[in-house]
Amino acid sequence: MSFPTTHVSCAALSFSWPDGSPVLDGFQLAVGPGRTGLIGVNGSGKSTLLKLIAGELTPSSGSVKVSGEVGYLPQYLVLDTALRVDQALGIEATRAALHAIEAGDVREENFTAVGDDWDVEERALAVLGQLGLGSIGLDRTIGEVSGGESVLLRLAALLLRRPDVLLLDEPTNNLDLQARKQLYAAVESWSGVMVVVSHDRELLERVDQIADLRDGEVRWFGGTFSEYEAALAVEQEAAERMVRVAESDVRRQKREVAESQTRQARRDRSGRKLAASGSHGKALTDAMRRSAQETAGRMKNLHEDRLDDARKRLDEAELAVREDDEIRIELPHTRVHPGRSVLTLRDLELPYGNGLDGEFTVHGPERIALTGRNGSGKTTLLRTIAGRLEPVAGEATAHVQVRFLPQRLDVLDDSLSVLDNVARYAPDAPHQEIRARLARFLFRGDKAHQPAGTLSGGERFRAALAALLLADPAPQLLMLDEPTNNLDLASVRQLTAALEAYEGALIVASHDLPFLESIGITRWTDLGERGARSEQVQGTESGSTVE
Repeated sequence: MSFPTTHVSCAALSFSWPDGSPVLDGFQLAVGPGRTGLIGVNGSGKSTLLKLIAGELTPSSGSVKVSGEVGYLPQYLVLDTALRVDQALGIEATRAALHAIEAGDVREENFTAVGDDWDVEERALAVLGQLGLGSIGLDRTIGEVSGGESVLLRLAALLLRRPDVLLLDEPTNNLDLQARKQLYAAVESWSGVMVVVSHDRELLERVDQIADLRDGEVRWFGGTFSEYEAALAVEQEAAERMVRVAESDVRRQKREVAESQTRQARRDRSGRKLAASGSHGKALTDAMRRSAQETAGRMKNLHEDRLDDARKRLDEAELAVREDDEIRIELPHTRVHPGRSVLTLRDLELPYGNGLDGEFTVHGPERIALTGRNGSGKTTLLRTIAGRLEPVAGEATAHVQVRFLPQRLDVLDDSLSVLDNVARYAPDAPHQEIRARLARFLFRGDKAHQPAGTLSGGERFRAALAALLLADPAPQLLMLDEPTNNLDLASVRQLTAALEAYEGALIVASHDLPFLESIGITRWTDLGERGARSEQVQGTESGSTVE
């Protein structure tokens, strides 16, 4: 299938939310064939842009034009659990007509329903197999598959339609490692126009070009995300060098202004002495004074113009340097002694049929990555350790203060400000001290008083993390459930910076391997059938392992 002219174009596109908040203003975009990775900070308008292209939102002004059919996989996907798989794939009518014809029903409407799609079942099963869903079958219901499988089912439905333009919004969220590999393969084999919004570095290594949405404009970088980072690093190094040159020029111009003023002051003193001496006539003295003032005025204007020009060049140079703030925190009270017992799990029977036989222990400031297929019980285990679920049997004992950050970030009260949310976890801390600490989580000034319900995804995550890490008493065991879901790449870097300052024990359930590798994991624990298989990172002290 050839796509020589397939493309997406946005001209003078503007969009605002009902409350008047602008998202895009006069936006321009042209996307041609190939796989495009659309990146940008939370709140820059990436998901909104995909919805506008897909026709799910109507622009305030401007136009969106798409050549061909659009397939759209949204970030938040809700499917009716009563739907059969063939209904989710959109082939139930064709399939029913095909079965009727095979049973001898030769009514015309059956042949009309089938059209030329006589191999619909074979194609559907082939696509399911391509995505690792070959064992599901077409007659099961959505309620019988996992959340990650339902995402792949929606993608399978799009692949069956063979749209000319495929839009994917954070498609790897909630997918386990195996499901991610299946999605990566599907992305690599796509031959049409694709625009994918993602923070998944491994997925972004499979695109043909990067579109960086920043300040309402898109900048294009050819190649994968690694190539984008390399090009951006070179560009930023040059921009920072220009800032240094411009700063030096401003300092030089300031010195010249000061030296010029000093020289003029000396000439003024000499002129006053000369006039007082009366050695020249009044007419000549007045003429000399006027000439000196005119010369001084010209020189003053010249130096001030040069200084203004230097300052403008500095402003322009600084604008070219990206200032992505990073979280800067110190958490000394989270320190855990290497020999201290942090957590003990014994013969744990979890709700929903999961469990751990034997004993699993955590000692000292271990950093444990909790991995496993969707449905293996990672979230259930974390919720049980946190005391949000009661175990069916067995023991889950935390020996230190525990805090848990769930996927839904429901530790925040949306009606309260960021400041008041943190104050709930540290009731004895003065508000001024909380404000100072919040500034290190990038909530400065009025941002600290913003209601939690109005925060963007990345801001909400930072607020939830601040509430837990600034709690009193400080947590010495921190548990995070898929923390990088819905976070842009800048927010992931901020999270990594925060965890670098954390000195307690850490358990992270995640399928994001680059993130896990960046936070210094000391033990990898795969949660499988009735046990946890652990692999110790070389050079770290071992904790207990259950099989």
